[in-house]
Amino acid sequence: MENRRSVELPKRSEVPLEDTWAIEDMYASVKDWEKDIRESKELAQEAQNRKQEMTADGSHLWETLNLYAQCLRKIELAASYAGRVADTDAKNAAGQENLQKIMSIAVELETKLSFMDPMILELTPERLADFYREEAGLEEYRLYIEELARRKAHRLNAQMEELLAAAKEIRSTPGTVFGMFSNGDLQFPTITDETGETVRLTHGRYSALLNSKERRVRKEAFLGVYQTYGKFRNTLGVLYNGQVRQLMFEAKARKYASTLEASLDVSNVPTAVYDSLIEVVNENLDKLHRYVALRKKVLGLDELHMYDLYVPIVADVDKKFSFEEAKAIVLKALEPMGEEYCALLRQGFERRWIDVYENEGKRSGAYSAGVYGIHPYVLMNYNGSLNDVFTLAHEMGHALHSWFSNRTQPFLYSQYKIFVAEVASTCNEILLIQYLLNRNQAKQAQPVEGQAAAEEAGAEKARISERAYLINRFLENFKATVYRQTMFAEFEKTTHSMAERGEALTAESLSKAYYELNVKYYGPQIVSDEEIALEWARIPHFYMNFYVYQYATGFSAAVALAHRILTEGETALSAYREFLSGGCTRPPVELLKIAGVDMSSKEPVREALRVFGELLDEMERLTEGSEP
Repeated sequence: MENRRSVELPKRSEVPLEDTWAIEDMYASVKDWEKDIRESKELAQEAQNRKQEMTADGSHLWETLNLYAQCLRKIELAASYAGRVADTDAKNAAGQENLQKIMSIAVELETKLSFMDPMILELTPERLADFYREEAGLEEYRLYIEELARRKAHRLNAQMEELLAAAKEIRSTPGTVFGMFSNGDLQFPTITDETGETVRLTHGRYSALLNSKERRVRKEAFLGVYQTYGKFRNTLGVLYNGQVRQLMFEAKARKYASTLEASLDVSNVPTAVYDSLIEVVNENLDKLHRYVALRKKVLGLDELHMYDLYVPIVADVDKKFSFEEAKAIVLKALEPMGEEYCALLRQGFERRWIDVYENEGKRSGAYSAGVYGIHPYVLMNYNGSLNDVFTLAHEMGHALHSWFSNRTQPFLYSQYKIFVAEVASTCNEILLIQYLLNRNQAKQAQPVEGQAAAEEAGAEKARISERAYLINRFLENFKATVYRQTMFAEFEKTTHSMAERGEALTAESLSKAYYELNVKYYGPQIVSDEEIALEWARIPHFYMNFYVYQYATGFSAAVALAHRILTEGETALSAYREFLSGGCTRPPVELLKIAGVDMSSKEPVREALRVFGELLDEMERLTEGSEP
């Protein structure tokens, strides 16, 4: 299955078992899955039957909250199973039907249980204090109740909460339709790759093709993707508008000042964190412009285009890695994380936590999904590039963050907030690149002559070339994770603000806003091809409500954490494990402070971009006088 390049992808049924994730660890059969669904419905009904007496005393409240937690745990497991099956084969009708079924049931149960939070919020602090004294078991739910109180101003009465819960499935339609369209229905053209072989463009292959040394291949892949999306630009504009409008509806209903405030308040993150990220990155766009100019110079191009942004800029360094090699590299790179962490990594590799390769109908990209009481699941579309090795380290960072939180916290507190979701994953990436750079350090020169001197000079030239390549990858991580994701975040803020001012969101206005940002971020040394104006139309994260900024804040935090782990050893590791195990027991900004990073200040982002500048300085020195 390594590095497959046939015209068509294999069907799901043709993928070897060892390359798939162990879906059976959740349920041995669909019948077992259906049994959990039935039981979750019974638990929800039993909880509703206790509605009138739920707040009579501490014991009744505790018993009802137990039913609630058991119901959520079962339905979440059932939803995880259906989601993992559907994501590996969008053309599997039964799998897609089961996903739709569980989504509907989840909304049904959420509606049935929606009475609970408003009733709890009606209790006075004095009454709750009595309840805690009456029932010791209720202490387990204190954090849950306190979080409800924090957001009390944005909670509605029981009837309105029930109405909003019932509308959730409808409001999720834009994202659901986009996912089905982009992953299931959309078909890209075939192109001829650098070997002369005909390959069909797919989401997974697109990134690999943009890394091609042959510029024609990069351009054809770029045009093939964007011209395909361009045929549906108006439909995609309506979908994105629907996404924004449904979020505006809920934000207004809950009395938030903006969709941004509503989205960030879920994770208890101040909007100032979002705004300051954009501000600091905009202050440092000159560094990205320098990097773009360096790329243009080293590639020897009169004009640098958007499809030239990903090809490695160091000649003769084009490595491919088997999946076995990738696992070995990641394990070695993450040794500073300690033996317990590495043992868990090996467990994930050996016990099929990972769905490795692309197949027909499989969801694009990569993700990790923690499953409480089972283990995490990691989806990949592995093609053998160095990027894919980084993706493996990244997603396993997510996976082990989930593992530590799930092992340590009760179910209701096990899911960490989105704000910290990218920290552990990106910390792994930073440790990986530091490992590769350290392995590349120059050896102390010894006096040699003749043939030995020539060989040593050749080896040193190769080392410098490899170092430049690795630094380029590090710079690319910064570009993709801090700069590009902040550009996405600014696009979201811009378009949501447009809608909140009453402006229309159409394919034309969205493309105009995106194009202007692209020009601002990448600067004058690159041609912002007109097709790039449509990039907004293919980004799935734009249907996840102000998610992407957390890649940039997470990366900035990870730079600081990786430095602490490498320099302070066990002291830093102990604090880091406490962070990983925290779930949602504290506000995310406070959890990061435990690990030694204060994201309420601008310093972590500034420091990360200072590191980017230092790397860029070295890259400019290493490539001085280089030929493309």
